[in-house]
Amino acid sequence: MVQKTYYPKASELQPQWLLVDASGQNLGRLAAKVARLLLGKHKPAFTPGVKVGDYVVVINAAQVTVTGTKTSNKLTEKKYYRHSGYPGGLTVVTLRDQLRDHPDRIIRHAVWGMLPHNRMGRHLLKRLK
Repeated sequence: MVQKTYYPKASELQPQWLLVDASGQNLGRLAAKVARLLLGKHKPAFTPGVKVGDYVVVINAAQVTVTGTKTSNKLTEKKYYRHSGYPGGLTVVTLRDQLRDHPDRIIRHAVWGMLPHNRMGRHLLKRLK
């Protein structure tokens, strides 16, 4: 007798909206938790190629913490890079400035590094609010 693999159908998937509080949590651990929720690895019906994950809303992003060997220096030494596409259009922002101006981008950047870098990952990243 051959056992068939269960493959969830689109009509069976019911994504939920989950609220995550970032205050006092480490950035990497928070990003790993959020990526896991977006992928749907916490559900018994998890299938790698199917979007079984949930929508995730992160609040208090400005109160996230960072740790590591250079805890005191990480706020000034960690840099985020953007490029406008024009010659000389590179913009470099430190973690301290990014936390002050756009704390949501820090979490989005960290979560994106933990998602697959393909069409599905880009779709899942849109579920992060």
